[in-house]
This record gives sequence, structure tokens and C-alpha cells, in this order.
Amino acid sequence: MGLLFTDDLKAIIESLLFVSNKPLTVKEVSEIINLSQEETEKLLEDLYLEYQKNHRGFTLAKLAYGYLFITKKEHAPFIEKLYKPKLSNLSTAALETLAIIAYKQPITRSEIELLRGVKVDKIIYTLIDRNLIEEVGRREGPGRPILYGTTRDFLQYFGLNDISQLPHPEKYALEEA
Repeated sequence: MGLLFTDDLKAIIESLLFVSNKPLTVKEVSEIINLSQEETEKLLEDLYLEYQKNHRGFTLAKLAYGYLFITKKEHAPFIEKLYKPKLSNLSTAALETLAIIAYKQPITRSEIELLRGVKVDKIIYTLIDRNLIEEVGRREGPGRPILYGTTRDFLQYFGLNDISQLPHPEKYALEEA
């Protein structure tokens, strides 16, 4: 391929990020472009800063588990007209269950049912099927019930680096009062 310059390498990285359907780690990119992880991280950081400055409809997101092109939040109303988000097809009960899992994880099915006051078996299967939650272990004790938690897809969908970035529910409870 010959000697590549910084702009060429950045263009290749942009192409990789554009066609990827998941965040790419520094390691993955460095292996593809045949550079050290340090050099690759520098190029990714340069690209990240460049995208923060420009006035495009998308930006480069730096997540805990990789880099990903995303659309800007202020364009969400227009994008929603084009695509119905995965969660819009979820029932209110499924969204409530997902919120409980997100805030209380790891949590068992019976603990969710205790909070909601209804059975959640089918809802749990739906959320697992959509890869929004997963089994994260088992609780010690009688029956060793399955513990559920959110997935990377959940974080990615909501644009979060980690679960600590969820909004605090107390804020919304005060607004409703």
C-alpha cells in the first residue's frame, strides 16, 4: 500500500468507523491499519477533536468500549421521522421493566415483579430478545435466581458510556410533583 500520511490514515479510520455497525476499539483499528495502539489512539483523538469542532450532522463518539459515529442529539426529532427507534415498539410495561432493571441491576425477576406488582416473564424475554438486557449471574440463596442487567446495546442506544450516566430519578419525581 505504500507510505501513508496522517490524513490518509485518518480517512481510512473514518471509513472503518462509517461501515462498522458497532463501536471500534483502539486495538481493533490499530490491527487493521497496522499501527501501534499509541499511534492509533492519537489519530482517533485527533479525529474526535476535529468532529467536535465541525458543523456536521454527525460526530465521533468516544465511548468506554470504543469509537463510533453517531448523529447529533439536536437532530433527533428529524431522525425519528425517518426511523422508529427500537424502543418505540416496546410497551409501557416493557419500558417500565427496563427502567427498573437499569436502575436496580443486578436484579431478579421476582424483585422486578415485587416492584411492578405483576408478572414480567414475557417482558423479560422481549427485552433479552432485543438485546437490551441479559443474564448477569445468579443470586446466592434458595433456587439461585437469575440476575438481570443491561447490555452494551442498551448503553449504546441511550448514548451512555456507563450506567452511572443515567438521569437521577429523583429529579423527575420532583418535576412531576
